[in-house]
Amino acid sequence: MADKFDVIVIGAGPGGYVAAIRAAQLGLKTACVEKWVNKEGKTVHGGTCLNVGCIPSKALLETSHKFVEARDHYNEIGIEVGEPTPNVAKMHEFKEQVIAKNVGGISALFKANGVTALEGSGKVLSSKQVEVTGHDGEKATYEADNIVIASGSVPVEIPPTPLTEGLIVNSTGALEFEEVPKRLGVIGAGVIGLELGSVWNRLGSEVTMLEAMDTFLPMVDKDIAKETQKLLKKQGLDIRLGTRVTGSEIKDNEVVVKYADAEGEKEITFDKLIVCVGRRPYTEALLGEDAGVNLDERGFIFVDDQCRTSVPGVYAIGDCVRGQMLAHKASEEGMMVADIIAGHKAEMNYDAIPCVIYTSPEVAWVGMTEQDAKAAGIEVKTGSFPFSANGRALANNAAEGSAKVIADAETDRILGMHIVSQHAGELIAQGVIAMEFGSSAEDIALTCYAHPSTSEAIHEAALAVDGHAIHMANRKKRK
Repeated sequence: MADKFDVIVIGAGPGGYVAAIRAAQLGLKTACVEKWVNKEGKTVHGGTCLNVGCIPSKALLETSHKFVEARDHYNEIGIEVGEPTPNVAKMHEFKEQVIAKNVGGISALFKANGVTALEGSGKVLSSKQVEVTGHDGEKATYEADNIVIASGSVPVEIPPTPLTEGLIVNSTGALEFEEVPKRLGVIGAGVIGLELGSVWNRLGSEVTMLEAMDTFLPMVDKDIAKETQKLLKKQGLDIRLGTRVTGSEIKDNEVVVKYADAEGEKEITFDKLIVCVGRRPYTEALLGEDAGVNLDERGFIFVDDQCRTSVPGVYAIGDCVRGQMLAHKASEEGMMVADIIAGHKAEMNYDAIPCVIYTSPEVAWVGMTEQDAKAAGIEVKTGSFPFSANGRALANNAAEGSAKVIADAETDRILGMHIVSQHAGELIAQGVIAMEFGSSAEDIALTCYAHPSTSEAIHEAALAVDGHAIHMANRKKRK
């Protein structure tokens, strides 16, 4: 007879491991299946995010940022150092240490909370059974009252640029370059492309980004996106919008890329090429023929607002379902589903999920853009404030960027917040909390902020919604 669990989670990424821990904390007998094997051949948890995504990329972003600070900005604030030299090998060593600490922490949390870790590939069968194929090919079948699918996503590949080891790579390969490429091409100027392009640009690469869309960061408020594009261009990123890649060829260990823009067909040669055109749900060999779980037209597992699939007792969360492909979105869905399985009432506010691009300065946003609101027929009022007028930002020698608050013109309720600045990823939490509690712009305006702090820019932007900003000239009359 197969082993029986209250909950079996397939996938130990940010959605799966959180769902498993939460379920175990709620007293449910829980197992989590994971097939990821590290370079040493050991099964590790954390999925793409911790192993080849969010965490390692932030390690390289931070080290490359510190290199630029030492090279270009220390002298400005009175710190004299010799010419710094990037040591890519040591940067990778640091990155690997960060990864090891994170994935080791999850394994420890599984043990502490009583989660059974199953090693191998999981497949959902009928009658809520899960078949696990171990790394040795041996199969075992487990029964569960509830199944949570958290299989994640993988990078999209495109026919014009087939991956070629060491030359044409995806986001995973871009984290492994052993030396700084002189000429680096990046297909896609979205979140991942901008972050990876920034890493190698800071370390000395000539980075050219080929983006098919005519608009830069269309999901970000137009004012913030325009300012971000200007700042990144100043740093040396060559971002070419409206370019469609049509082919590629390897010549003499170089990558020749063919593309078309408004001027016609063109070619450009790179030493390395990164393909960052998005991610797709990973569902290969995940569902048995009789599992009964339905996929939508794009290959995502079909779920309702509370992540229930078409089979009662089977849930799916994270990148393999609709919505933004974000680690924290997956984690929140994991907690919601675990709570529901345990008999609690739970839901998730999909209108208040923050997004961050970890360039320098960072870009962060939550909720609607001004353009979204107007397209929806909502009359809005907005307030913006530049960090160049913020005392702490000036003292930090990081006064680039601005913050923008978007509020309903009739109710004053905050509909969105968009920021480009140092630590924008931390500052955006104010907007998320405000939206979660249904705050008005006036609520933020009436809040006492610590001084000096960069968060005061959010305070001033909220004040500016009604023309009451203190540290900038106001175009609206006080009431």
